[in-house]
Amino acid sequence: MDIEQKQAEVIDHFVKQASALKGSALGPVIVEATSHPSLFAFSEILAVPTVAELEGSENLVYLELLRLFAHGTWSDYKSNTGSLPQLVPDQVLKLKQLTVLTLAETNKVLPYDQLMLELDVTNVRELEDFLINECMYAGIVRGKLDQLRRCFEVQFAAGRDLRPGQLGSMIQTLSNWLATSDNLLVSIQEKIKWADTMSEVDKKHRKEVEDRVEDVKKSLSLKVS
Repeated sequence: MDIEQKQAEVIDHFVKQASALKGSALGPVIVEATSHPSLFAFSEILAVPTVAELEGSENLVYLELLRLFAHGTWSDYKSNTGSLPQLVPDQVLKLKQLTVLTLAETNKVLPYDQLMLELDVTNVRELEDFLINECMYAGIVRGKLDQLRRCFEVQFAAGRDLRPGQLGSMIQTLSNWLATSDNLLVSIQEKIKWADTMSEVDKKHRKEVEDRVEDVKKSLSLKVS
């Protein structure tokens, strides 16, 4: 079973659980979901009506916890420890994995120094063990560890949940790409047309030369006879 199919089944499981519960009863489900080793996307759980109802309630902390795992990083947690529950070890691991995915969204070469800072890792050996055992073996990233350059070269990274407002930015980026592609296509078509025109000119010129050669041959033939 591939990672996408396995994650889809896990999401469906937690969505069904969350849909049947309300208020403080959602707390253990959210903690379990954010600790699950195969779950790296949480937008479907956030969209469950009973979960959305936590907004403004005395159990808001569980909604904020779920939002942290949907969109946040380990640094975000450290900046908001006063308003969030203390994480269990499995949650700490999960949030650090998600932090790597966030960093890989914008950079395909991640310096070791940056990773150690973002993940609270004290040495290169510990960092490389984390990237290999907890990220690459988990199937959420693929890449190459470059010890000489002290960086992780990302070849693939699983996507995270879209942050609020990120969809509009993605649509704009795709629109810009489409416009650029259209302009490039027009340019290519113009160059093909120019090449076709030049080919016709070349053919015409070649025919004229061949005709002149034939005329010269005929002229010489007449003179000889």
